[in-house]
Amino acid sequence: MSNKENGKLGLLDSTTILIGGMIGSAIFSLSGMTILCAGPACIISWIIAAIILYAYGLQTAELATVYPSSGGVFVFPAEALGKTKKQKKLIGWITAWAYLFTCIGGAAFSATYVGTYLGVGFPSLANAQIVIAIGTIVVCGILNLFNISVTGKANTALTILLAATMVVFVVVALFSGQWDAAMLTPFFTQGSAGSWGFMSAIPIAMVAYGSIVAVAFMVGEIKDPNKTVPKAMSIAMLIVATLYILVMIAVLGLVSSQYLQENSGMAYIPLYAAAFTKLASIPWLIKLISISAVLALITTILVLIALAGRTLQAAAADGVLPMSFAKNNEKTKVPTVSLEVVIVVTAILTVFPSFTSMIVNLGALCSVLVVAVICISVIAARKRHPYVEGNFRAPGGNAIPVITIVALVACYVPDIIRGGWQIWAYTAIYLVIGLIIYFIG
Repeated sequence: MSNKENGKLGLLDSTTILIGGMIGSAIFSLSGMTILCAGPACIISWIIAAIILYAYGLQTAELATVYPSSGGVFVFPAEALGKTKKQKKLIGWITAWAYLFTCIGGAAFSATYVGTYLGVGFPSLANAQIVIAIGTIVVCGILNLFNISVTGKANTALTILLAATMVVFVVVALFSGQWDAAMLTPFFTQGSAGSWGFMSAIPIAMVAYGSIVAVAFMVGEIKDPNKTVPKAMSIAMLIVATLYILVMIAVLGLVSSQYLQENSGMAYIPLYAAAFTKLASIPWLIKLISISAVLALITTILVLIALAGRTLQAAAADGVLPMSFAKNNEKTKVPTVSLEVVIVVTAILTVFPSFTSMIVNLGALCSVLVVAVICISVIAARKRHPYVEGNFRAPGGNAIPVITIVALVACYVPDIIRGGWQIWAYTAIYLVIGLIIYFIG
């Protein structure tokens, strides 16, 4: 039986899109930030982040059955929370605007570290990192400008190769004779943020799982979404979370938080740091890590560009942006103008690698805000729309969205207590810019 019917994506392609979107920049780059912040306790951060984002994913799957159209991050909050047309537009746009930075910033960050990993793995490319980053965005953008099936096939092939290389790294690291369980102690106090650093690391780890909602936000292109979307999410999350935790355990037995604090250049390339410090006797491993990282980052970029493009399309379809953003190309059936804008803006961000830390933290907070809005939208949608027998419904009733929101707030409490208000100020400025664009529109 074909995985596709009438050009729509089935369970296999939906699952590989999610896996390809989730396995990317975070585990190869952002994982170093979680180690820096929390030390070995970041393992807990990655587990909690997986649980939160899985709950978030199932809630978007439910909303996708109530509001079955692509561009979910705009459509879901607008329809669930807005009463008048103006309210729907404003709520939808603010949520979409926050989500756009998560996607575009994540794609730019990933492209930057395509150049970084290729530079450390292949020294002859060390001085061409920005050019490589821009080229990566262009190539991934071109793939997205074709029909979604092209992107799906590319993701399937890349994802299979990627999973295999990650398993090889874990096996080699754990059985190399260099892996040391003693490096995992003390468990909670090694990181720069102290005993509660694992809480501060959760929003960063959440970014890794952000693409869990990809197929729910593309529900108009999914075959039998009522069943396919939650199944694909469950399978993808189980596979990705397992791989992430194994990789983190492998890395933490080879490189410490203190080492990353003393060698800041290694903080965004922790797998390379682990191989460089303890596994230098296995020279092919560094090449493998570089290739694996590039594959992971590319799969992430493919999915993030697709999501950002469809978010702009949904906003334009509701009149917030020019209608040209909403139109699909007659041949490829994708929102060409929206995707082209996303490609250009993302490529521009890659020219400024010095802003990497700000991009990561701003993207993480924007992601948290979107998750919170979606949770509130689920509660509102259940009040406004009676349950239809046979439709998917996220388990746990209203307790799950409430618990998710409480967990998100708790993640930022330690950082706020320590005086970390700057990222909130940057986020506020970014949202104000979004409001200006809205009112101009």
